[in-house]
Order: sequence, then structure tokens, then C-alpha cells
Amino acid sequence: MVLIGGNYDKDLLKKCLDSLAWCDEIVKVETENIKGSFSEWRDEGAKMAKSDWVFYVDSDEEVTRELRIEIEKEIDGGDFVAYAIPRRNRFLGHVMHWGGWYPDYVLRLIRKDKLKGWFGELHEQPLIDGETNHLKHPLLHDSHRNLHDMVEKTNKWSEIEAKLLYESGHPKMNFFRFFSAGFREFWKRAIVKLGFLDGTVGVIEIIYQMYSRLITYSKLWEMQLKSQKK
Repeated sequence: MVLIGGNYDKDLLKKCLDSLAWCDEIVKVETENIKGSFSEWRDEGAKMAKSDWVFYVDSDEEVTRELRIEIEKEIDGGDFVAYAIPRRNRFLGHVMHWGGWYPDYVLRLIRKDKLKGWFGELHEQPLIDGETNHLKHPLLHDSHRNLHDMVEKTNKWSEIEAKLLYESGHPKMNFFRFFSAGFREFWKRAIVKLGFLDGTVGVIEIIYQMYSRLITYSKLWEMQLKSQKK
């Protein structure tokens, strides 16, 4: 198991480690105050690991007994080289069922010799040499524990996302593009994915995702403006 952790909640880390006591090997990649991306950190974890299979878990995630049994069965006699695992997200203490938050598959269980590396500075994905499959039992993800941390996280990652959009040559931001970005996020979360069915937390998440998207594009606009002045 490769644990990616930095500036973590100690209680959540303990729950995470307790749920992984069955693993043959635990490699912890410390990310706090260390430059790099999730792709680089995950690649580093794979290099350190000695086992045939690598299972990536973050410090705010927890493995259930049912998922453990399913993993052991698959790596013991399965025909695939990697598996995507559904994540059950919990926001503000509420388990999310709508809004696109479940099953939220993440490709985390990989045979080491078939992993070609992780790519992407944000929303990283592994390159796999072989066929992949999906597991049934979920990985528990205790994310968005309070509004303060949510806003802090948005401020950090929106900077990276805006930079990637800017470097890709995104068209100049204007009123229509701001409106379109906010509306698309609302349409996806609230209408298509029925996020409001998660009650008050679902509505807060819809608003928050719209806010997060608009902050990213606002920072992109700011970068474009500075470039234009230069």
C-alpha cells in the first residue's frame, strides 16, 4: 500500500492505517512542504514499493473489510492488471449519493510491473499496460470536513488549474464564458446528477462547485490580464 499524505488530520490518518493493517507493506510518501505533483508523489511511492501489487490510498480514505476481501481475491487469481475502485464520498458528515459523487471510480490497485507511470499535474491518471476492471465494494473518502478547509483547498488547487488553462492557450475570458462555466457546473451537478437529492449538503455542494469553477476562471482572467498589460 502506498499512502500519500501531507498536512493530514491525525484522527483520519489513524483510521486509514488501522484499515490497512492487513497489507504486507506500507509505503508513506510525505508531501507536506515538499514540491511536486500528485503524479510525481505516486510515482515515487511505486519506486519505493517492493510488492508485486501497488494499492494507492490517501490519508483521508479508509478500506472496508468487504473491499479488503475483494482485493485479496482479485490479486490472487484475477485476469486483470489494474482495478478501479468506487469511492463513497462523505462531505460535511453526509454520505453523498447524488451530484456525480458516487461511484466516483479511482484507478488505484495496479500490478507494479504494468504501471508505466502517473501523468497530469491535476486529476492525475496512471498509464497501464494491460486490461483493467472495476471492483464492487467502495473505498470510504472523508472529504470536505468543514467549509473553511473547502475554501482553503479551492484557493490552492484553483491556482494550479488556472495556470494549466492559461498555458494551454485558453480563449480570453469574458462575460459569456464566466456565465457559461457557472451554468454548466450547475446543470451537471443539480440537473443531470440530481445533487439536490442529497438535501442541504447537496445544495451546498452544488453552490460550492460553481464557486470553485468560477474562482478558477477568475484567476485565469487575472493571468490573461497581466499578460496583456505586459
